[in-house]
Amino acid sequence: MLEAGMKAPGFTLPDKDGRPVSLSDFAGRRVVLYFYSRDNTPGCTRQACAFAGAYAEFEALGAVVIGVSRDSAASHAKFAEKHGLPFILLSDPERQAIEAYGVWQEKKNYGKVAMGVVRSTFVIGPDGVIEKVMPKVKPDTNAADVLAFLRG
Repeated sequence: MLEAGMKAPGFTLPDKDGRPVSLSDFAGRRVVLYFYSRDNTPGCTRQACAFAGAYAEFEALGAVVIGVSRDSAASHAKFAEKHGLPFILLSDPERQAIEAYGVWQEKKNYGKVAMGVVRSTFVIGPDGVIEKVMPKVKPDTNAADVLAFLRG
């Protein structure tokens, strides 16, 4: 996995409307990049809704919030509409960013081992350097933990 102080890997992925979004689009701004497993699952929904609930505060701090999963753009569009998500959701079915950020890992679920996205968050500075890595985050506290970090 990547570490604080490393240059954040660049990527270009489609958003919920199919438009390409690149990390470089946000040069000069802080980016909160969070990876999650699937749209409309209980934990991922709670996590997304927590980011949505705190969205005004992220904006006030000058931070862009971006969620990434392997779901399709169409799935993201439905997820965002259903839950009123105001931030960017990116579709990464080929695991371009997911693998670049090292979040495609072995997971254990009810005794079964499988590969999947490990819920992780990266805070990327205006200079494109990773400021904070939060591996294996909890869906209910992730947004608050990121805000605490951003506030310093």
